Amino acid sequence: MTNSATGTPFRLDGQVAAVTGAARGIGRRTAELFVTMGARVVLLDRDSDDAQAAAAAIGEAASARALDVADEAQVDAGFAEIVAAQGRLDILVNNAGMAIRHPTTELSLADWQRVIDVNLTGSFLCARAAGRLMTAQGSGAIVNLASIMGLSGGGLYPNISYQASKGAVVNLTRALAVEWAGQGVRVNAVAPTWVDTEFIAALKANETLMAEVRRMTPMGRLASTDDIANAILYLASPAAGMVTGHILAVDGGFLAQ
Repeated sequence: MTNSATGTPFRLDGQVAAVTGAARGIGRRTAELFVTMGARVVLLDRDSDDAQAAAAAIGEAASARALDVADEAQVDAGFAEIVAAQGRLDILVNNAGMAIRHPTTELSLADWQRVIDVNLTGSFLCARAAGRLMTAQGSGAIVNLASIMGLSGGGLYPNISYQASKGAVVNLTRALAVEWAGQGVRVNAVAPTWVDTEFIAALKANETLMAEVRRMTPMGRLASTDDIANAILYLASPAAGMVTGHILAVDGGFLAQ
């Protein structure tokens, strides 16, 4: 469906979006892009100060709320507050994530659980909260952040909890898409390659590793936050009105090999 006012199917005029992990990186860039496309956006992040600062920089169409995606009570209360303040919820971007890159034999159960709680359980809790609202209104779009490491075993360094959690996000996406398709809610995921953000700061400090990442990527570079945000916008927008259950790799050809 094309936006009648502008003739473009990528506009989000009148829609309300929530973006988790939105204080910086992919989440912040997505929030910025959504606002330029006409949406009102709520930035959700554990770092309340940075989220508030990001929202202030984006402008009047952005607001911020503190949220720990792994806390069930916070998630349910937070999404109820969004609807109370905004009147509706049309888009959820499940972007919050973390990684603990230890060899499997040295990874503690506590560290394993921290990653699973944020990457997988957090995505489930936010999708469940949003899904209750969206299925009731008969429309909505959820975009999860998976990873090429949810579709690949990696190999450049150990990252088992991240890879396992992102693999689970892939099938979480597919299962929710099937469950909610008949109620007007689309659920898709973006699977990025390495993105040039603070999230991989420790990896970027290793020049040998970065050279290998570029060598293994047919396009020969890291992704930018714009690369990922543009893909998220597509899946969230009316342009993807017949797309659900899809995992969109934004990876410079990495998975095509």
